[in-house]
Amino acid sequence: MLVSTIVPAMNEEGNIAEFCRLYSEMLAGAPFEGELVIVDDGSTDGTLQKIEEAACTYDFVRYAVHPHNRGLTEALQTGFAAAKGEIFVFYPADLQFRPVDIPSLVAPILDGADLCAGWKQGKYGKQLVSGIYNWVARKIFNLKVHDLNSCKAFRREVVENIFLRRDWHRYLVVLAADEGYRVEEVKVPLYERNWGRSKFTTFWRIPVGVLDMLAVKFQLTFLRKPLLFFGLLGSMLFALGVLVGLWALYLRYMVGEGQRPLLYLVMLLVGLGMALFMMGFMTEGQTAIKEELADLRKKMRNVVGEKTKRPDQ
Repeated sequence: MLVSTIVPAMNEEGNIAEFCRLYSEMLAGAPFEGELVIVDDGSTDGTLQKIEEAACTYDFVRYAVHPHNRGLTEALQTGFAAAKGEIFVFYPADLQFRPVDIPSLVAPILDGADLCAGWKQGKYGKQLVSGIYNWVARKIFNLKVHDLNSCKAFRREVVENIFLRRDWHRYLVVLAADEGYRVEEVKVPLYERNWGRSKFTTFWRIPVGVLDMLAVKFQLTFLRKPLLFFGLLGSMLFALGVLVGLWALYLRYMVGEGQRPLLYLVMLLVGLGMALFMMGFMTEGQTAIKEELADLRKKMRNVVGEKTKRPDQ
């Protein structure tokens, strides 16, 4: 079994050599074969030179290069495309997770799981924010996994069957569970960073993460049946507009008091109701196209897989 460890790296020149050395030590006693796929995501220091030196030193090192920074999700996708293994492992290059713990992540996969998420053990910056974020995610997505933003191991087919938008790598566990894949979790020690600094220290990552969480939830629930969501909401507004209209008629003809603002409210509610209903029909069509494309992609992948297994045909 070949295990591909994908390591996105941006400005990590001081960690590459040590990471490769520790990976070599781990691989010597691991119950699997391994390759290390390092993706230089637009580094501006000597990271690429260190990667090239490591590739000359170790035969298990392979690498890809982004000419400019594209973000962690695209770096991972580049690594997935370059990797040859049947099992993928996502590991950061900062050595806060050590390669010696990779076999513990892979073990549940070898035992039948489809994805194994690491659960950080130790103190780290923004631990409170991370704890709240993961607690909310567990409640929203009904997951038992304690940490969405940690190292992970998963079968190749998991990422082949999941579409990752920008910054959605942190929801890989959520998307895999939604597809019915078996998800496990193991505790992984977290170490102090010895060189460089974190790339995730900006305040804006918090609101962006929350909005992404809501977007994922919306996609996995309401957008599966958009007409049901928009149609129900539109019907409620339309019905409320009718009730307000009846109340306005009662006031006008039974009480003798005309209420022009009520007329404007009726127009607003009925208009919004009809607009949401039409939005539901349009989104339903888009969802149908999306599902057909996803089904076609899976069928094409199965055909390619069969031809790979039977090269004589």
